[in-house]
Amino acid sequence: MITVHHLNNSRSQRILWLLEELGVEYQIKRYERDPQTMLAPPELRAIHPLGKSPVVTDGELTLAESGAIIDYLANRYGPHLLPAPESPERLRCTYWLHYAEGSAMSPLLLKLVFDKVESSPMPFFIKPIARGIAQKVKGAFVTPQLKLHLDYLEGELGKSTWFAGEAFSAADIQMSFPLEAAAARAGLDASRPRLMAFLERIHARPAYQRALEKGGEYAYAK
Repeated sequence: MITVHHLNNSRSQRILWLLEELGVEYQIKRYERDPQTMLAPPELRAIHPLGKSPVVTDGELTLAESGAIIDYLANRYGPHLLPAPESPERLRCTYWLHYAEGSAMSPLLLKLVFDKVESSPMPFFIKPIARGIAQKVKGAFVTPQLKLHLDYLEGELGKSTWFAGEAFSAADIQMSFPLEAAAARAGLDASRPRLMAFLERIHARPAYQRALEKGGEYAYAK
């Protein structure tokens, strides 16, 4: 039996979605973020030393990292979500499985961190300095990087309906979280109609809706 160690409002939601697309039986073990720090609870370290989500167990196997989990589950339980081996589409699928966390999430995480620096309580004499540093880093690096990546992704979806080609694939599941995060906090809006249409398409999928019902709170499904 597959167990998804599921953290609210996290990347693990897309693993539930994948399993619903695959039609594979699974169970959910739920964890809640600390309301102050928004970090995962220490109980997750009993499953994986890094204490992060998603983590899945499948028999004796324990596996972390969204890309590795999606690749494993799709290969084992649903090859229909992977393009044909050695095809150009398969190479594109592999690329997006890595790009989502390796490239797309970096500026999104930096924006989250520096937004928190700006808004966090601190001594009044430090606050202007901290805000100034945060605004300078965002203006000089983070915001231009976000624009670069969103423009790139908008262009890529001009080449095909889905990220790996004309067929929906595991790549689209992996790419869902950075795009949902970008729509929530990084300026992705109607000015990039292909990306917004992509989000509308995935949110309308029955398997996505079933995963939301089972996963609970997920603020990014707007």
